[in-house]
Amino acid sequence: MKKRLSYILIAAGIIATSFSSCKKYLDELPDNRAELNTTDKIGKMLVGAYPENAHVLVSELSSDNVDDVGPVYLNYSRFIAQIFAWEDITETSNDGIDRIWGSCYSAIASANAALQAIEEQGNPASLSAQRGEALLARAYNHWILVNMFAQNYSKKHSTTDLGVTYMTKGETTLNPKYERNTVQEVYDFIKKDVEEGLPLINDASYANTSVAKYHFNRAAAYTFASRVALFMEDWAKVVEYSTEALGNNPATTLRDYATIASFSAAYDNTTRAYNASSLKANFLIATAYSAMGTTFRGSSTNNRINHGGTIAKFETTFAKQVFGTAVSSTDYRVRVFGYVSTTANKVLFPHAAYMFEYTDQVAGTGYTRGVYTPITSEEALLNRAEANIQLKNYPAAIADMQIHINNNTINNPATISEVSINNWANSFDYFTPTAPTPKKRLNPDFEFEKGGTQENMIHALLSLKRLQFLHTGSRWFDVKRYGIEITRRTAPGVFNANNFPITVTDNTLKVRDNRRAIQLPQDVINAGLTPNPR
Repeated sequence: MKKRLSYILIAAGIIATSFSSCKKYLDELPDNRAELNTTDKIGKMLVGAYPENAHVLVSELSSDNVDDVGPVYLNYSRFIAQIFAWEDITETSNDGIDRIWGSCYSAIASANAALQAIEEQGNPASLSAQRGEALLARAYNHWILVNMFAQNYSKKHSTTDLGVTYMTKGETTLNPKYERNTVQEVYDFIKKDVEEGLPLINDASYANTSVAKYHFNRAAAYTFASRVALFMEDWAKVVEYSTEALGNNPATTLRDYATIASFSAAYDNTTRAYNASSLKANFLIATAYSAMGTTFRGSSTNNRINHGGTIAKFETTFAKQVFGTAVSSTDYRVRVFGYVSTTANKVLFPHAAYMFEYTDQVAGTGYTRGVYTPITSEEALLNRAEANIQLKNYPAAIADMQIHINNNTINNPATISEVSINNWANSFDYFTPTAPTPKKRLNPDFEFEKGGTQENMIHALLSLKRLQFLHTGSRWFDVKRYGIEITRRTAPGVFNANNFPITVTDNTLKVRDNRRAIQLPQDVINAGLTPNPR
C-alpha cells in the first residue's frame, strides 16, 4: 500500500506536527530543509502541491461511461462494485476516497506552506511566479474535492449545499474543529485564488518545457480558469480565459496525432505517447498511484465494470456522431482498441497510461501508477464552444467544434453546420436503458432552449467531450452539471454484433440525487465533519 505522507488527517485539515513543544530541547532546527527561505526550496515545496492520488477511477466508474458487462467477468473488487452502485464507499485502495481526500489536502498544505513562506519574505517580485502557482494549485485541489464530495455548482442551490472546508492557511494546532463551507463559498474562494494567481504565472520560471507540463504553466492556468468559469455559468469569462490559453491560432496547440499514431501497434506505447510532455496539447500532466492504467487497458483488471461493447456501439465510439454517419475504429486519428474475450469486454481509447514504479527490481515489487492529462488544449477549445452555445453565438461554437473534429477524425470528416447538427440530434430518440442513443435528457439548473437548436448544439458538444475525455473521469462532472440521469444495467453486448441483451436494474441516479455527492471518508466523519445527506 502507498505510504502516507507525515501529515495527520483530522476532519478537513492536514496538520503538520508543531515544533513549538520542541524548542526547549532544540536551539536550532536540526535540518534547514524545514525552512522555506529560498526560491529553490519554495519551488521544491510546490512539487508537492499536486495530488499524488487521482479521482479518475472513482469519477469515471460513477458515470454513464461504464456498464456491468456480464457475470462471466469476475476480476473486480467490492470497492469497484460500491463505486458503480453509488453506495457509500467503505473499501479502499490507492484510488480510494480516503486517498483522494488526503492527497488533495496534503497538496493544499504544501501550497499553503509555500504561500506562507512567500508572505513571510514580503511577497517579493522574484517569487511572484511561485505565488501564482501556489494559488492555482490550492484552487485546483479544492475544485477536485468540492466536485467529488459535494453537489455540482448551481446558482439555485449552492448557497445551501454542503461543500468542503477551504483551507487558506497551514494548521498548527493539534485538534482543530472545522466546518464545511457551502459549495458557493468554496467556488468563491476558488475564483478569488484563480483571479489573483493568473497574472502571476510565468512560464519563464520553469527550467524547461517538460518540467512546466507538471506545473501550472500559463496555458494550464487559463484553461483551468475557463473550467471554473464554465461550472459557475460565467459564459463570457469562459470565452475570455479559453482564448488566452489557446492564442490566436488554436490549431497550433492541438494534439499531434501523427506522432501518437506511430505507436498504435501497442496500446501501452500509444497511451504513453498520448500523455507525453512533448505534445503541445498536454497543458498539465499528472501521475498518480492508481489502477486507472490497468482498468482502461486490455487486461482482465476490473473487467466486470467497464466501457464495454454496448456503450461503445450505441453511445460513444461506434455510434453515429455529428462528424459522420458511419463511425469505425479507423475514423479516428488514433484508433479505438477493442478487447472482447473470456477475460475482457472493453472498448478503449488510449487516454490513461499504465506505468509501474519499482521499489525493488529484484523482487519485482512496487506501485502501479497511472499517467493522465487533467488539463489539455481540447478542454480549452470545447469549453469555449460550450460557452458560445450558451451565449447563442453558434457560428463561433461551430468553428471550434469543427477545428476539434478536423484534428481528431479522418476519412473526410463532415463539415458541420446548424442544419447538420439539428439533423444529427433529431435523428435520435432520447436515450433509454434498453434503447440507448447518444442523446440523453438534460436537466441542468441553468436555463436553455429545449427541443431546438440550442439543445441540439449542447448534445453535439457533450458527445464530442464524452469521446475526447473517455476514461479520464470528466464525464461524471458533465453528468452532474447537466442533471443527466443514469440507470445501472447489465449489458454484455459487443460492439461488432447486432444483438445487445440488456438487463435493467432498479438503481437509478435521479436529478439532484444525494448520491451525486460522494460520501466523505468514514474517518473524516468520525473526526466530526458533517457527512453528506443520505
